[in-house]
Amino acid sequence: AHSGTKAFLEQLADDKKKDAQQIGQFGVGFYSSFIVADYVELTTRRAGIGAEHGVRWTSRGEGEYTIETVEKPERGTTIVLHLREDQHEFAADFRLRQIIRTYSDHINFPVEMWVEPKTEENDDGETVTTEGYWETVNDANALWARPKSELEDKDYEAFYKHVAHDWEAPLAWSHNRVEGKVEYTSLLYIPKRAPFDLFEREQTQGVKLYVKRVFIMEDAEKLMPRYLRFVRGVIDSADLPLNVSREILQSNRVLDTIRSGSVKRVLSLIESMAKKEPEKFSHFWKTFGQVLKEGIGEDFANKDKIAALLRFASTKGEGDAQTVSLDDYIGRMAEDQNEIYYIIADSHTAAISSPHLEVFRKKDIEVLLLSDRVDEWVMANLTEYQGKKLKSITKAELSLDEDEEQPDEQEKSDAAELIERLKKALGDRVEDVKRSRRLVESPACLVTDEAQMSLHLKRILEEVGQDAPNVKPILEINPSHRLLKLAE
Repeated sequence: AHSGTKAFLEQLADDKKKDAQQIGQFGVGFYSSFIVADYVELTTRRAGIGAEHGVRWTSRGEGEYTIETVEKPERGTTIVLHLREDQHEFAADFRLRQIIRTYSDHINFPVEMWVEPKTEENDDGETVTTEGYWETVNDANALWARPKSELEDKDYEAFYKHVAHDWEAPLAWSHNRVEGKVEYTSLLYIPKRAPFDLFEREQTQGVKLYVKRVFIMEDAEKLMPRYLRFVRGVIDSADLPLNVSREILQSNRVLDTIRSGSVKRVLSLIESMAKKEPEKFSHFWKTFGQVLKEGIGEDFANKDKIAALLRFASTKGEGDAQTVSLDDYIGRMAEDQNEIYYIIADSHTAAISSPHLEVFRKKDIEVLLLSDRVDEWVMANLTEYQGKKLKSITKAELSLDEDEEQPDEQEKSDAAELIERLKKALGDRVEDVKRSRRLVESPACLVTDEAQMSLHLKRILEEVGQDAPNVKPILEINPSHRLLKLAE
C-alpha cells in the first residue's frame, strides 16, 4: 500500500514536519465508508492556475473503480456516501451530531453541518421561512492542549463535567504536557463522588485516549491500573498511530511510558492533597480509600507511595475513623519497638473488642484496627514499611518483652495439667494449646501459626464460595483467669 500522506510528510523540512497536522496513513478511515455505503463518489479539483476541471472517482469497494473528468468550478473535495438501506440512521441529524461530537469534537478545525431551511407558522398565523445555514458542530478546541496560564478553575471544572458526565465539580485535577522521547498531554481528574459501579467486576475505566486530538477509545484499560479506576480525564498522544487497536495497546512501549507517568501524576496529586488539603484528602479517603488499597498488591513499582497514603483506625485514634497513617504510627513507636502491629476483624467493634489487644493496652502499644474486606489481601502484600515489619497480633509468635511477673512452680504445674486436659478434649480440632502471653483479662483466644492462613481470611473465602485450606488454630489460655482456675 502506498501512503500519500506519509510521502508528503517525508518531503517536509524538519521545522515544517513538526508543525504538520496531517492524519491517517493508508486510508483506513476512508475504506471504512464502504461499511455503510453501497458506493462512494469522490469529486476533487486541485488548487492553482490551469486547474479548470475536476476528477470524479467512483467505487463500490469491491476492488474496481472508475475515474472521469468533470466540471467543478471551485477547488476542494466532496465525498458522497450512498448509504445502504439498513444504514440510513447515519443520515439522521442527531446521529451525525453524536458521531462528530464523540470522535471529532476537539480537532483544531471546524466541522460544519448544513441546516436545511424551515417553513413554520408564527404566533400571528403567518408562514415564515428561515434560511438554511452552515452550523459548526464540534467544539474545535481541545482544552487540554491550551497553556495552563490561559485556563481558570471554572474552565477545568466545566470540561470535567463534559468529559465525566458528572454534575458536581471534581475534587482535584492535574494538567501536564510531557515532551521528550514520548510526547503526550494529560488532564486527569479525581471525582468528588464515587461512580455507581465502582465495585463492580466489569466496571469501565474513565480515561479517554486521543491521538493528535482525535478520539480513539473511551475505556482504555492500559492507560490506568484498576486501583485507579475512579480517575477521569483525557490523555492525548502524539506518538501513537491513529489506527491503534486494543491488541496493539496490549504491548505498546509508548503506552507503557504514558501509563507509568500518568500513575505517578495521580499518586502525586493524592499525596499533595494529603499534605496541603487534609479536609479534601479525608473526603477522598472515605470515598475511594478501599479502591486505592488494591494498589498494594497490583502495583509493585509504586507500593511504597501507595502505602504512605493508606489510612487506618487505631487504638490511639478517634473511634472508627481511618485517619492514622503508617508514618504517624512509626512516629509514636517506642525506641525498642521494631514491628507495626495490626488486627483484622469483621468490623471495627469486633477489632476493638478483641482479647488479642489486652497485652498491647497494658503495655501502651498502638495497634492498627482493620475491618475492610480488602484488608486481608492488602496486608498479605504489605509486609514491611520504612524498615518496620507489619505483624498481625492474631499470629502465634509475638516479640514482646517478658516483664510481667513469672508464675511459680505450682502455677506452672497446674497450667501444664490443664493444657493436657484441653488437648485431649479438643483433639485434632486444634494445632496446639499453649499458655498465652497476650491475655490479661480474658480466659482464652484463638491464634494461627505464622505460616497459616488467618481464620478471618478463611471465613471470607468460605462466604464467597471459594475453597479454603483447613486451618487448625492454636488455643491460647490464661491460666490465671478465674474461669480456668475453677476448671482446674
